[in-house]
Amino acid sequence: MPDLDDFVRVQADPAFQDLRHRLRRFVFPMTAFFLTWYLAYLLLATYAHSFMATKVFSNINLGVVLGFGQFVTTFGITVLYVRFAGRTLDPRAAKIRSST
Repeated sequence: MPDLDDFVRVQADPAFQDLRHRLRRFVFPMTAFFLTWYLAYLLLATYAHSFMATKVFSNINLGVVLGFGQFVTTFGITVLYVRFAGRTLDPRAAKIRSST
């Protein structure tokens, strides 16, 4: 069972600091992007009724398209994160685990 000294030692390791830095460089901008996109969607849905009611195709309006875009964006970010983690984070984490 690891003790407190093990956690402190791993956190002080430059390889772990690099791992955290790379994770944050992905997560924080992606979170800011998605929250901004979501807030824009909410504001448009609340205050731009005629814009969101613009017909795109048959009975499908811009509000529906942007609403589904929220789901597409969520899945897209998930795919990007899985790729990023597989290529960047997981190998570094495995190296840290093997060195402890």
